[in-house]
Amino acid sequence: MIADLPLHATAFLILFARAGAVVMLLPVFSEDAIPAQIRLFAAMGMTLGLWGFLSPTVAPFAQAKDLALAAILVPEIVVGLALGLIMRMMYQAISIAGSLISLQIGLTSAVIFDPGQSGHAPILSRFVGVAAAVVCFAMAVHHLWIGAIIKSYRLFPVGVFPNTADFADLAVRVAGNSLALGVSLAAPLLVYGIVFNVVLGLVARVAPALQVFFIAQPLNLLLGVTITAATLGAVLIAFANSLAGWMNAGWS
Repeated sequence: MIADLPLHATAFLILFARAGAVVMLLPVFSEDAIPAQIRLFAAMGMTLGLWGFLSPTVAPFAQAKDLALAAILVPEIVVGLALGLIMRMMYQAISIAGSLISLQIGLTSAVIFDPGQSGHAPILSRFVGVAAAVVCFAMAVHHLWIGAIIKSYRLFPVGVFPNTADFADLAVRVAGNSLALGVSLAAPLLVYGIVFNVVLGLVARVAPALQVFFIAQPLNLLLGVTITAATLGAVLIAFANSLAGWMNAGWS
């Protein structure tokens, strides 16, 4: 057993190259607020948890040495980064929805630092993103992320570069689907914003001397927050179900 330890360590490294790269880009796990050391330990823990499932797949490649081992690790890292990026793009739909909701109710100026959106984001968008993470974990959507790592070895063999054209096409389709989902999740507030602004315009035409903006903005905020609170639960559940549906459709 001790004599086989170097082979097991090499096989673990090959598995870690893909699984660790995915974890580094997964939603929630990849937040900049999480220290790099914690993310590294999470990636190692994920790899250790997957060892029992995937060790027979990667073990035959543990005999590789030097350049042969590097030729295996590089494609594994590329596949892991590509998979993690695709999953992250899917998750951005809820951030898009949160930003659109903030725009409709006039909270775009209330911003907070959000590393997930590479800078500052409306505070409501950040809140919706955190709530979506809680709902996804409660509905076990993260299990599908782990399952995607396991199933990826069936579609992308160890040490083989993926077809970049296929990945590029997938990324474009996922980006389009993510944008469409984000807009559909924010649909109640989009309809509200259209109706409210049309009424506001009519009032401004009827009473041009009235300071419509100063009167309507508090009302807009009150109604917008009320509608958001009433629909947020359904929006989050719909997002989690859509995310699960994407994952099941993509890996079935």
